[in-house]
Amino acid sequence: MMRMPNLPTVAIVGATGAVGREMITILESRGFPLRSLRLFASPRSVGSRIAFAGGDIACETLDHGMPEKVDLAFFSAGKSISKEWAPKFRDAGALVVDNSSAFRADSSCPLVVPEVNAHALDAIDRPTIIANPNCSTIIALVAVTPLHRAIGVERMVAATYQAASGAGAAAMAELESQARAFAAGTTMDTTIFGRQYLFNVFSHNSAIGADGSNEEERKLLTETQRIWGSTAVRVSATCVRVPTLRAHAEAIHLEFARATTEEEIRALLAHAPGVTVIDDRVQNRFPEPLMAAGGDDILVGRIRMDRSVVGDRGAALFVCGDQIRKGAALNAIQIAEHFLPQTVADNPA
Repeated sequence: MMRMPNLPTVAIVGATGAVGREMITILESRGFPLRSLRLFASPRSVGSRIAFAGGDIACETLDHGMPEKVDLAFFSAGKSISKEWAPKFRDAGALVVDNSSAFRADSSCPLVVPEVNAHALDAIDRPTIIANPNCSTIIALVAVTPLHRAIGVERMVAATYQAASGAGAAAMAELESQARAFAAGTTMDTTIFGRQYLFNVFSHNSAIGADGSNEEERKLLTETQRIWGSTAVRVSATCVRVPTLRAHAEAIHLEFARATTEEEIRALLAHAPGVTVIDDRVQNRFPEPLMAAGGDDILVGRIRMDRSVVGDRGAALFVCGDQIRKGAALNAIQIAEHFLPQTVADNPA
């Protein structure tokens, strides 16, 4: 497996967006070792400065052409930017972790959630593009994969409750502005979603296909099958937007290959990496977006058997995860940490 230098030169493309800014914060908080950090944004942001490690860094633009040698590049600037620039960075010798949908279906680009299929990274021996899965897929699979490994998931039905953060910083700002407008009795800005978001729930704002499924729902199917390395698992999803700022929630129903018990499921989740169980029936305390916001773990609760599945082969969960962190920025950085020299990875700066 390839290794990056002890102190890689790191670039973030899309540094001023919600995910890009979260990447900067996480790199600093996790003590990610780097020689220098370069931040790239749209031309309108050139020259603006972003705080990092006790100083600040001026934003650059890719319009000036390929930057000097970069060892690691994080992309979070949208599909079109990734398609144009990620291959250029790779061909210039950078390991690229892309947060867009540009390469998720490309069989030459690993699609990785480190808690689930980090082994897919071990075969990489040269600079390449690694795809960050969709946020809903990451949140679901961190919670469900421990059960899949032990019991075997044959079918997963998910209903997602997705926050404004999934549509970026501008969507979060619009939701906040609608709350202020409601309080003031003024007209709400509906530029991003074309409708009132506050006090509303609506189908996910991705394209609807001929079969009636939107892109988000199809991603949960295709990405789950690819990450698990099996087309046998059946996935059905309904994805909606809800008026929360950050952290997605998902109601997940599972059908297993064999009989199980609630006790077995709880024991598996209690020891699962990246999972925190919050399941207090007495106090009616279960995962909530506000609990998950700003955290790294996926919160799992409402753990119960699904009696609509015969033979004790069904279970239901409710999960929440911060879309900006584990659903995007943190997952990308965890992927990159896999390529640090082992001594550095074991003893970060």
